[in-house]
Amino acid sequence: MEGPELSFSVAGVARLEYAAVPTLRFDLRVESDAPVRSVLLDVQIRIAARRRAYDAAAHDRLFELFGPAADWGTTLRTFPWTRATLVVPAFSESTVVGLDVPCSYDLEVAASRYLDALQDGEVPLELLFSGSVFYADDGRLQTTRLSWEKEAEFRLPVRVWKETMERYFRGTAWLRLRKESFDRLSAFKSRNALATWDDALDALLAER
Repeated sequence: MEGPELSFSVAGVARLEYAAVPTLRFDLRVESDAPVRSVLLDVQIRIAARRRAYDAAAHDRLFELFGPAADWGTTLRTFPWTRATLVVPAFSESTVVGLDVPCSYDLEVAASRYLDALQDGEVPLELLFSGSVFYADDGRLQTTRLSWEKEAEFRLPVRVWKETMERYFRGTAWLRLRKESFDRLSAFKSRNALATWDDALDALLAER
């Protein structure tokens, strides 16, 4: 026996409630042509940016990632979002497991900037699978490797990502600064007796 043949698909996605950080739970369906003891699964998730249309507002917001829209024929590309691992418990023909994907609001990260730039529609995703499959053969535990040839596609509603971010960062965005820049901003805020970081930024922008 060469080992079970597996296939994968995504049945749905929703925000994971009560998580410490923003997290999406993908309902991952795994099917097999033979009983499986367990699967140690490694999942790469990529954003297939070419597979959707963009309006003028998105062109502007995605300029830093892909350049001017006139060049998108060559600059718009598939790029990595995240990587996750999980253990699939024993099953015979098919099972559905939760694939938890923590989401960053760090707009220095390309995937976060891309997702934040979209207003509606869907995000075309590609999921690639690898790992180890454990199964029984003549009463003995065996293992076989999954190659990265196993894939699934899914279209993530932009609304789900935005609702997840809004739940954790209501009305705000996350910005990372170099320590030197933060110290200068903090000193400016103190010198001018400004109450909040928003006030400090508004004052600086008003000077220009």
